[in-house]
Amino acid sequence: MKKIVVACGAGIATSTVAIQKLKAGFEKRGLLSQIQFTQCTVAELPTKSKGHDLIVTTAQFSQDVEIPVVSGLPFITGIGADKLVDDIVAKLGI
Repeated sequence: MKKIVVACGAGIATSTVAIQKLKAGFEKRGLLSQIQFTQCTVAELPTKSKGHDLIVTTAQFSQDVEIPVVSGLPFITGIGADKLVDDIVAKLGI
């Protein structure tokens, strides 16, 4: 099971949209059952990211963490969302 933490400024609005798009993308690829999601604010990332495999954020985040961080803005704009899911699948090695 791979774990993804999804973050935005308030931990509610755009991170929820990003999770919905991620779930749809993983389901389309037959991989949804292999993923677990956690949702939080960007401020919580340094502590909430522990034990996760990847961070997707819709807000600016520049702190150094030990796992890959990807911008989730394509899930908000709709431009490049499919490619981003492919990139995340590759980064997770599934």
